[in-house]
Amino acid sequence: MTVTAGSNLKGALEGVTILDLTRVLSGPYCTMLLADMGARVIKIEHPEHGDDTRGWGPPFLGDESAYFLSVNRNKESVTLDFKHPKGRDVLNQLIEQVDVLVENFRPGTMKRAGFGYNDLAARLPNLIYASVSGFGQTGPRHTQPGYDAVLQAEGGLMSITGDADGPAYRLGVAISDITAGMFAASAVLAALFACERTGEGQRIDMALLDSQVALLSYAASNYLVSGQVPERHGNSHPNIVPYQAFKAQDTYFAFAAGNDQQ
Repeated sequence: MTVTAGSNLKGALEGVTILDLTRVLSGPYCTMLLADMGARVIKIEHPEHGDDTRGWGPPFLGDESAYFLSVNRNKESVTLDFKHPKGRDVLNQLIEQVDVLVENFRPGTMKRAGFGYNDLAARLPNLIYASVSGFGQTGPRHTQPGYDAVLQAEGGLMSITGDADGPAYRLGVAISDITAGMFAASAVLAALFACERTGEGQRIDMALLDSQVALLSYAASNYLVSGQVPERHGNSHPNIVPYQAFKAQDTYFAFAAGNDQQ
């Protein structure tokens, strides 16, 4: 994605401040996208070890892992223990100065700490509060943690990935986390637009399972129309031919034709 600034060379979200209470991938991916658009992002990290992904390596660039650097560019960072009274005071001061709060703790964690949406919206009605979790903030499984590999399986993506006569495969990147972060960033943008017009904040509830099911797109639609469970097709396509990888004499190549003219 490219966001082209105007003649003043400022990002589209210049002047927007985001408090980032996320770690690992789904939440940091969301706030990274918003930072890329010009928002000021203040990332809160654990006072002892910081974001978990700081140690997810090799490779490392100096003392920081490539994994951490890949989703935390353009952010400011501060360590804070908001279980401590002084830490809570600092966090409250920060919240009063931001436009958006993004968190990806297990549902109920922020509420127990006194920083749930209802607690904050009562005194900050224009605050945009975004939560990213495995299964959403409500429902029978909302307290369960959600990891990408499991969500790729539960969301149906693994069942349509891999060779027709082979096992299901996980995608090579944590696509559940990444798409949840992308959808959350899109929702934050919509909430900022609505706040400009109404002065009211929004509550955003983004689940990894939601984002994964949304990715099924035409595969899900094919099932709803035909009643046939989608199958794995390897590198080929269930609706378009040729649209796959082929083996040539010296290497593989990909060929995709979307219509007969092509």
